Amino acid sequence: MRNMLDTLSFRVSPEDEYNHPVDDAKNFNESMYINIFDFNRAMGGWFRVGNRPNEGNAEVTCCLYIPDGSVGFIFSRPNISSNESLDAAGLKFEVQEPLKRIRVTYGGPVCLLKNPHEMAKPMKAFAENPIVDCSVALDFQAVGPVFGGEMVNKDGSPFQEPPEEAFAKAHYEQHMSGAGTIRVQEREWKIDGFGLRDHSWGPRYWQNIFWYRWLPMNFGPDLGFMFMIMGREDGNHQMMGIMLENGRYVPFRDVELQTEWDENYYQTALKVKAGTDDGVHEIEGRVLSLIPLRNRRKNEAGDVLETRITEGMTEYRYRGRVGYGMSEYLDQIIHGEPAGKEKG
Repeated sequence: MRNMLDTLSFRVSPEDEYNHPVDDAKNFNESMYINIFDFNRAMGGWFRVGNRPNEGNAEVTCCLYIPDGSVGFIFSRPNISSNESLDAAGLKFEVQEPLKRIRVTYGGPVCLLKNPHEMAKPMKAFAENPIVDCSVALDFQAVGPVFGGEMVNKDGSPFQEPPEEAFAKAHYEQHMSGAGTIRVQEREWKIDGFGLRDHSWGPRYWQNIFWYRWLPMNFGPDLGFMFMIMGREDGNHQMMGIMLENGRYVPFRDVELQTEWDENYYQTALKVKAGTDDGVHEIEGRVLSLIPLRNRRKNEAGDVLETRITEGMTEYRYRGRVGYGMSEYLDQIIHGEPAGKEKG
């Protein structure tokens, strides 16, 4: 398994917080994503706006994990004509201080699912579950530096991939604290917790990675982790891992992942073992609530390509501490089955 940090470097500046010029790639994407989990309530959610100006639309998602086990979810592709802001279909990202403070607001509907697994068949799920009003207002503050940025080779030369194979030209992540309110129908919760956000730009198709496992997690203002393992169709793997420790990031040399699955190959529990210069770190995760999502696209030959992304709110345990985060598992669906089943 190859460590991506051995071959790539990153560069980022405060100006990168704002939207970037659109290049000629049809699949140019600029997106922001953020998640948050309140440790005391064991609830949270995640939000994403992804502009695709050359395709004339945005991808907008709001997903809320509610304490009673239900999930509030909405996805839409509103029309857009530019890449001036990340503000569509009621969901808005506002940079208040570059690389330090972000505000996220949403006002609009969500589909309220008592059984989130029903979203495996989205048309049926939206038709058979109530659509209710929702509002979100959250302010986020960095608890660590930015990790990542525009990808370059170790010699400083640009890292380039064909647009039809790329997933992002640039991507950075950052652990955050967050506070505010979430309201679903007449229920309102004051939220105070931790999460992770990312910002990406460049060509992207969801079908350009065979499978991946993305594990962002927080244990408080002083400790967090992020792991990414990506599998290729040729059987090779790539990995990346970092630990936020008292305001600085420590990279991992190697990462091993073991996953427990249910009958649908949805993740139910996991174990991470990762090595740094000071030894081995082991983390256990238990999925509390999971919603399966999908993305479909026709290729030039007219074939329908399908990607499944299972989004699990996950409780993590590390050296006597309890934290929360996501386990996001992406798989291409090949002959009706996830490409990375039993992997990781």
